[in-house]
Amino acid sequence: MSDRFSATYLIETGADVASVADELAGEQSTSTSRRVPLETEELFQQYRAHVESIEILGERNEPSLGSIEKPYPVYRQARIVVSWPTHNIGNSLPMLWTTILGNQTGMRRLSGIRLERIDLPSSFVSETLRPAFGIEGTRRLTGTAGRPLIGSVIKPNIGLVPEQTAEVVRGLAESGVDFVKDDELMSNPPYCPIEQRVTRVMDVINRHADKTGKKVMYAFNISGDADELRRRHDAVAEAGGTCVMVNLNSVGLAGVIALRKHSVLPIHGHRAGWATMTRAAMQGLDFSPFQMVHRLAGVDHIHVSGLGRKFWESEESIVGSAKACLSPMTEELEKDDRAMPVVSGGSTIHQAKPTYDKIGSKDLIYVCGSGIMSHPMGPAAGVRSIVDAWEGVISNIDLRSYASSRPALSAALEHWPEPNVSESA
Repeated sequence: MSDRFSATYLIETGADVASVADELAGEQSTSTSRRVPLETEELFQQYRAHVESIEILGERNEPSLGSIEKPYPVYRQARIVVSWPTHNIGNSLPMLWTTILGNQTGMRRLSGIRLERIDLPSSFVSETLRPAFGIEGTRRLTGTAGRPLIGSVIKPNIGLVPEQTAEVVRGLAESGVDFVKDDELMSNPPYCPIEQRVTRVMDVINRHADKTGKKVMYAFNISGDADELRRRHDAVAEAGGTCVMVNLNSVGLAGVIALRKHSVLPIHGHRAGWATMTRAAMQGLDFSPFQMVHRLAGVDHIHVSGLGRKFWESEESIVGSAKACLSPMTEELEKDDRAMPVVSGGSTIHQAKPTYDKIGSKDLIYVCGSGIMSHPMGPAAGVRSIVDAWEGVISNIDLRSYASSRPALSAALEHWPEPNVSESA
């Protein structure tokens, strides 16, 4: 299938599985509800989607999703692989997305459909933008090596004017943090216009860099329409900024692509709204295809949640999401197309070890909100405690032993209760 791309689906139907799989392939390629004159055999051969495999997984008595379709006595779940010729879509990511996650999701005879993965030929991948900075570029801009980037987010997440935001950044920069980001809810409100926020924040960051040699990476949320994305990006770049952030699901693939074509900065991708696409077991999609299509579009950092159990997602799912970002999309191309996973959500010193042990990589951005800002000795000690925790974990030293000569880590261990086994499973 070198000239074809494929998608793997988990489906459920009360009808014949093979018949429904064939209907799905037709719905997303050549079929119409009634034969039309130009629907020739030659056209079928050239553009038809193929059902490559069907694996029956099990049965249930009730449908997972509702439909106007008649009730069936039993519903079968199956994993199917469908492929398409690449000439159906050219090198268009929006059309790839429409093909693999389009009208088939609303098929009447399906009581469940979930996109699990996509497989693309290297010829297609090579024509996409992909990350311009990725892991190596992000490390170069922040001057970090041998450990994750330690990051924080502006708190409170909304309501601060530019001057107040800059003061929060000043404290974080002086604390030794590597990375700071806007909240996904903060972009360009009238009380905190982004151009003014950029000016105030970058003045603090640039002065700190001149004084210490360390330049904090700040991800400004520039989410907006295509013109706003470009204009706001330019304001960040002209002020000496080193990162821009977008809300992937609100900006859309076309917006991300337009930004990537224009950008001279790393693109930080926030997945706000992701749970609506994945939380139901027989609907939506897994994170693997989601992160892949956004890496193809050129995103350098992608949020994967965190092991602090702030949100609904299981540890297994979060770890799998991070590993997906760190896996090359193809082994046949020299360009490093990995994205840096952003581990964020209830993170403190206690999540450093399970994050490192289970993801198995230092190439991530470890973002802490309260885990830094609420440290009893202040934010500077909060940052120090997180750095100490990661140093201890990477060196395979028990945190309490490592904390004996490190006051910030010791105070954090007393302040943050260790999660119960049931809470961290």
